Amino acid sequence: MENRKKVILTGDRPTGKLHIGHYVGSLRRRVELQNSGKFDDIFIMIADAQALTDNAKDPGKIRENLLNVALDYLSAGIDPAKSHILIQSMIRPLPELTAYYMNLVTVQRVRRNPTVKSEMKMRGFSEEESDNEEGTPVGFFCYPISQAADITAFDATVVPVGEDQEPMLEQTREIVRRFNGIYGETLVLPDIMLPGNKASRRLPGTDGTAKMSKSLGNCIYLSDDEETVSKAVMTMYTDPTHLKVSDPGHTDDNPVFIYLEAFAGEDNPDAKALFEEYAPDYADLNEMEEHYRRGGLGDVKVKRFLNSVLQESLSPIRKRRAEYEKDIPAVYEILREGTAYAEATAERTLNRVRKAMGIDYFG
Repeated sequence: MENRKKVILTGDRPTGKLHIGHYVGSLRRRVELQNSGKFDDIFIMIADAQALTDNAKDPGKIRENLLNVALDYLSAGIDPAKSHILIQSMIRPLPELTAYYMNLVTVQRVRRNPTVKSEMKMRGFSEEESDNEEGTPVGFFCYPISQAADITAFDATVVPVGEDQEPMLEQTREIVRRFNGIYGETLVLPDIMLPGNKASRRLPGTDGTAKMSKSLGNCIYLSDDEETVSKAVMTMYTDPTHLKVSDPGHTDDNPVFIYLEAFAGEDNPDAKALFEEYAPDYADLNEMEEHYRRGGLGDVKVKRFLNSVLQESLSPIRKRRAEYEKDIPAVYEILREGTAYAEATAERTLNRVRKAMGIDYFG
């Protein structure tokens, strides 16, 4: 099916405030894409319905976090004049599209999805059939199909995701091909947009674990104040073998240097200015890393530089958030307008799908 518009669909589950890992992994890139002028429509979804698949007993948590995520989006630079921020559960065509797509996917295929298997393991859900009430919710198991509905509802041509989500998008592409093969060219086949550089890779937790987690207390949030950020940086895990300043150190798996790569690496257009301002002894991050590896550069000095870099990056985000927090009703109005636009778009897709399937009985 010909589709001349270039459309992006992306988003987050509102299970907590967004941290700098979200910013580096996706949010910063969304702002860049939004401001590139290359896309006709950009939909940024707050996936509250998806978050309920494993938080159904605590919907209040989702409601509270929804506003925090919206504030994080706006404070990070998402412009409602250029991007549509929408609430997933308020888009009524999505569950209906999901129901139709469920008939095109087998249980076995969903079970083989590597991302589903990984997410189930992380949440302690069993892959085996069980009468245990704490088993895998059907809604959670089927969320790759729900995600296909999200993507196709808006005729998304591009979906920016991390590498861990690539199997999810491939499942969407399979559903689109199968639907179009049965009912004719109806749905748009989306392309995946993977991070273009290593600075966009997932940041580890400040304690050195593989992932930032609210429960582990190893996150730096976009909404954290200056003092909180400074404390988190100065207590970060580094190279355990780097006991003295004179000792040679390791940078590859060192969270401090991974963060510096993300915020002051060669891919960052502000890197040169950051080094001139806060670490004039070094021309760039490569020189600092080399010094650390051969010995003679202490962790405290590197952490102080990282703290300065993060404060520089987060300061404008904090200022924008403070402005938006002064008028919360205006934030909800932004969500209402973005959701209304998105629902009208999804409604057109649903009508097209029903017509293709021959179930538009009164049309």
